[in-house]
Amino acid sequence: MAVTETGVFGETPDAPPPPGMTVGQRLKAILGGSAGNLVEWYDWSIYIFFTVYFASHFFPEGDQTAQLFKAAAISAVGFLARPLGAWLMGAYADRAGRRAALTLSVSMMCAGSLIIALAPTYAQVGALAPAILLGARILQGLSVGGEYGASATYLSEVAGAKRRGFWASFQYVTLIAGSLSAQGMVVLLQNLMPEADLKAWGWRIPFVIGALLAVVVFWVRSGMHESQGFENAKAEGENRGRTMLLFVRHPRETLMVMGLTAGGSLAYYVYTSYMQKFLINTSGFSKATASEIMLAALFCFMLMQPLVGWLSDRIGRKPLLLFAFGGGMVATWPLLTAIAGTTSPAVAFGLIMIALVFQSGYSAISGLFKAEMFPAHIRALGVALPYAIANSIFGGSAEAVALSFKTAGRESNFYIYVTAILAVGLLTVILMPDTRKTSLIKED
Repeated sequence: MAVTETGVFGETPDAPPPPGMTVGQRLKAILGGSAGNLVEWYDWSIYIFFTVYFASHFFPEGDQTAQLFKAAAISAVGFLARPLGAWLMGAYADRAGRRAALTLSVSMMCAGSLIIALAPTYAQVGALAPAILLGARILQGLSVGGEYGASATYLSEVAGAKRRGFWASFQYVTLIAGSLSAQGMVVLLQNLMPEADLKAWGWRIPFVIGALLAVVVFWVRSGMHESQGFENAKAEGENRGRTMLLFVRHPRETLMVMGLTAGGSLAYYVYTSYMQKFLINTSGFSKATASEIMLAALFCFMLMQPLVGWLSDRIGRKPLLLFAFGGGMVATWPLLTAIAGTTSPAVAFGLIMIALVFQSGYSAISGLFKAEMFPAHIRALGVALPYAIANSIFGGSAEAVALSFKTAGRESNFYIYVTAILAVGLLTVILMPDTRKTSLIKED
C-alpha cells in the first residue's frame, strides 16, 4: 500500500506498521549504526583539538591567534563541503540504502585522516602544504556531511516507537564520544610526550589511529542489516532521494530543520570544540588544564544524552527544544563572560556544564525530530541537506567568527551573535509541532 503522507503537516498513512524488532535485534542495530558515527567524529574532532599543535607547521607567519585563525578557516571550508556531502550521500542513502551510504562515508573519512597524517609541512613544500591540508579537510567534510543524515535516519528507523527518543539519542552519545576520544587523545599524548615532540611530529599520531579505526568500522558496517523504513520505501516504488521533492513538497519542514540547526550547531561548537581554545586564549588556562576541563565536561555531556532522550519519550520533543533554545539564549552572555573571567578550573567546568545542560535539550534528539518530519523515501536527504547547509554556515564558522571578533578587540560581540542565532532557533521551536505526536516514522 502506498504511503500518502506529504510531511509533518500532511496526511498520515493508513498502512499498518511492520512487525517490531526484539530488544536484542534493536540493540545490535543501534550499536552497528553508532560505531561508525563515533569514529567519524573522532577523526573530525582531532583536527579541531590538535590545531594548537600543528597550525604553525602549515601557517608559520603571525602570532598564535593568527595561526589558529587560518587553521580554523581551513576547517570552515571543510564545513562548507558538508552540504555537498549531505546532498550526495543523503540522496544515495534514500536510493541505495542507509547501509551503503554509511559504509561509503567512513571510507572517505579514512582517506582524509590518512592524508593529514602524512601531509608535508610549509617548511617542506611551501604553499602546497596548506593546500593539501585544505583538500583533506574538504574530503572529511564530505564524509561527515553524509554521515549525519544517514546515521540519524538509520538510528531513528531502527528505534522502537515507545523508546525512540532514548535509542536515537545514541547518535549524539557516539558523536560526543568521538569528540571525547579526540580530547582524551590530547590529554594522553600531553602526558606521554614532551610538548616539543608533540608539536614537532606527535600530532600526526591521532590521525593515523583514526584512519585505522575507520578501516575496522568499514568492515563492521559491511555486515549491517538495512532498515525497515528504507525497505518499505523501496518496495512502494517512491521517487526516492529526489532533491526537488524535498524543497517542493517539504519546504516548511526543510526551513525548520535549518532554523533549529543554526542555533543548535553554533552553540554546540562554541561549548565543545571552540571552548578549548577559549579557555587557553581568553581565560588564560594552560593547554593541559584546558584539555582536562573539556575532557571532564564532554564526558558528563555524553552521559546526559540517553536521559534527555528518554525524557523526550515521556514529555515530547518540543518542551526540551524550548528549554534548550530559551535557556541557552538567556544564559549565553553571562556564561561566556564568567568563563572568560575565571581562573579556577572547577568554576570553568561548572559554567561549561550549565551551558551543556541546555544544549542537551537539543543534541539528544537532534537527529530524531528531523527524521520524524519526513517520509521514508526522502528522509535521509531531508535530515542531511538542510542540516548541513545551516551547520556549515553557523557551526562551521563558529571558531573563525569568534577569533575574528577577538582579533578586532571586540570579543564580547561574539556573545551577542550567539544569543541572536539562538533566538532564531527559539522562534522556530515555537512554530513547529511536537514531532513525537506527528512522527512520520511508522516502522516499530
